[in-house]
Amino acid sequence: MPTALWWGRFDPNYSRNRILRKLLAELGWRVVDFHPRLGALGDREARLYGLRKPDLVWVPCFRQRDLAAAHRWARRQGVPLVFDPLISAYDKQVDERGKLDANSPKAGRLLAWEQQLFARADLVLADTPAHADYFAQTLGVPRERLAVVYVGAETALFTPAPLPGINHDEPLEALFYGSFIPLQGPRVVVEAARLYKGPPIRWVLLGHGPLRPDCEAAARGLDDVYFEDWLPYDQVPARVRHAHILLGVFGTTPKAGRVIPNKVYQALACGRPVVTRRAPAYPEALLEGADMGLVWTEAGNARDLADRVETLARDPVQLARLGEAAAAASQRHFSEAAVREQLRIALRSLLPTP
Repeated sequence: MPTALWWGRFDPNYSRNRILRKLLAELGWRVVDFHPRLGALGDREARLYGLRKPDLVWVPCFRQRDLAAAHRWARRQGVPLVFDPLISAYDKQVDERGKLDANSPKAGRLLAWEQQLFARADLVLADTPAHADYFAQTLGVPRERLAVVYVGAETALFTPAPLPGINHDEPLEALFYGSFIPLQGPRVVVEAARLYKGPPIRWVLLGHGPLRPDCEAAARGLDDVYFEDWLPYDQVPARVRHAHILLGVFGTTPKAGRVIPNKVYQALACGRPVVTRRAPAYPEALLEGADMGLVWTEAGNARDLADRVETLARDPVQLARLGEAAAAASQRHFSEAAVREQLRIALRSLLPTP
């Protein structure tokens, strides 16, 4: 049984990590963890503890700061290094948050730092084709060292169920949940609720984050907009299945076009139609196909979002069909079996998998 050494101060319960660790085990890998006290000196700590040689070293998402030490140790051991970044630090600070001007010296240093880090990995995983393009074009990762492995949803938790009964005396529910950041465009949801003219809808925004106060202020006077607090993770599937329509992301930032958020995977797996911005992150079959469970809107366009939701609300029969189509699309493109096969093929480029 080959061994994958997961290296760094990562969260094993983060959904991306939990899914990939489970799939590695299903592919016949033994997963061993190493959490160095100081990321920059992790290789010294590994030598001190006498870590046994694995078949590969794996640095999980968000752990750029652990990569250099993991690379040094992996090279001494003569084993390949896999990096699953999920995001780019440069992308986050420059393109998404706008904290740094792309032409500033500080941005240039950040880009150079991240480019040299990504260059150390023998294999870089991207969660979407759009992110793979970004890693290649901006961070300079050779295409032959890139592989796309979608995130997917934990299908043991996020299981499909028919839409709740549609009672014409009760409004349908459109649910947004997230961390209220610009990428998600929560303010677009509130503005869409203000513009909406269709059958009664409960617009629910669940979660916390920097833009929630602004959204709450914008929603004053709107009796059909509700805010809810975060739920424990194991309660999220039931909350998703309680809704009729799930709202994805609507931000206009470049990064918003490169991601498929967790909630989209989760909603599709639950058999819920998803209204979200069109983005090149998705498989072409879902972008171009009809009745696939995804309803596309223009990024940042509240009027378009309101119109799309109205169309769904006026046709409950079609809404139910889209729910069934969502579950089918999830199974075809983002199921654990599909993601496991992507992972198997990716690792085959480094060494044979069982």
